This record gives sequence, C-alpha cells and structure tokens, in this order.
Amino acid sequence: MSVFHRLSITLLAFACCTAVWWIVTSAGLVNAFLLPSPLTVWRALAELWSSGELLRHTLASAGRVGIGYALAVSIAIPLAILFSISGPFRTFVEPLLEFLRQIPPLALMPLLMLWLGIGEAQKIGIIILACFFPVFLGMRGGIAQVDRKLIEVGKVCGLGQWEIVHRIVMPSALPALVIGLRISLGYSWRALVGAELIASSAGLGYLITDAQDLARTDIVLAGILVIGVIGLATDFVLKRLCSRLAPWLASDLEMARA
Repeated sequence: MSVFHRLSITLLAFACCTAVWWIVTSAGLVNAFLLPSPLTVWRALAELWSSGELLRHTLASAGRVGIGYALAVSIAIPLAILFSISGPFRTFVEPLLEFLRQIPPLALMPLLMLWLGIGEAQKIGIIILACFFPVFLGMRGGIAQVDRKLIEVGKVCGLGQWEIVHRIVMPSALPALVIGLRISLGYSWRALVGAELIASSAGLGYLITDAQDLARTDIVLAGILVIGVIGLATDFVLKRLCSRLAPWLASDLEMARA
C-alpha cells in the first residue's frame, strides 16, 4: 500500500471519529461540560496558539521527552549488550532490574523528588524509568533470537567479541529493538503527564491538569489531542529513520503498519 493510500485511510478514520463526536455533541447526547464540541476544542486550540501558550508548553514537554528518551536508550542498549556477553554480570544485576521493573515509575516520584529535587531532573528521571525497560527488553529479546550459527561463523572468520556484536548481533537484533524503541517512545509521553503533575509551570501535562482545576474541559481535550498528534508524528519519524538507516527492516516496518 502506497504512502498516499495509507495517509488517505488515516485521515478518513480521524474524519469519521470527528463526525461521530460532532453528532453526539450536537444532539445533546452528552453534557457539553463533559464533552465539548469539536468546534469548542478547536477554538481553545486557536486561543492557546495565538497567545503563545501552546507553543511554550509543547516545547517544554518535547524537550523533557527528548532528553529522557535519549538517555534511556543510551543506557538500555549498552546494558543489554553487556548482559549478553557477561554471564556473571547478568546473574548479579538481573534480579535487581527485574525488581525495579515491577515498580511503576510514578510510584518512585516521591523518592525522586527527595533525591533530585522538584526541577527538570525529577521529571526527566520519571521519563527515563518509563522508557528504559521496553528498549532494554527489546534489545535482549533481539539478541536472544540471533542465529548462533552466524556467531560461530564469525568466530571461525577470526572476528573478535566486539566485532561479532557490531557486525552480527546488532543487525540481527534490530527488528526487536525497533519494537522496543517505538513502545518506549509511547511510554515517554504517557509518563510525561505524571512527571509534570508536581511543581511544574510549563508542559502539556501541566496544561491539562491546570485546565482540569479550572474546569476547562475544552483545554483538557486540546492538550490530549496535541499529545496524540505529536506522538503519531514522532512515531512516524522514528519508523522512517529506521527504514533509512536499516533498509532491510523496511518489510518488517511495513508489516507493522499493515
């Protein structure tokens, strides 16, 4: 399916949802306070954009997500590789990581506030915790699926341990890693709202919670829509980037979109 056809179907799906939303609100089936009409939400978006508030909050959130996501990926991938080549290290650290994986990142917010304060470090820390494990487990799963015969061939050809990792393990593990990267990217935006609940003066999460306190459901919905659109755009960019850097993954990404 071509990009044009895929885009057309996507736009049609959103248009149908918007039409149902408009019909429900116009017919008065739902209280306007609980579910404002699409026009009301659009006016709220226009108001936020014209005042500069929307851009300010979006840039603040995007910066936090970008830093937290990049740090999580830069930690998770090397650690997963180290697990694959060092049995003693894996045996020692794995139970600790499994324990930490069971704890929701937001449950650690009070501790992070004590350790890191209430500034940017605490918010980025929450995002790192949310993003780390999908990438880590994706990389580990990809490494576990590598054909051992290829590794043996690499050894026969005289490749060192790190050369085997670079030339054989990493390319073979990329499909699973890409899935982990995409899941992690979605988790970053989910964690963002929780990270911006405490002591924030900017960000889309702050915008939503502040609008809730002011009973501005239209702004709440506007903030949710902005997060969804940005999430779709970043996921699309990630898929395109993976297709460019690893052309052999194009078929897997096409299947993911199908």
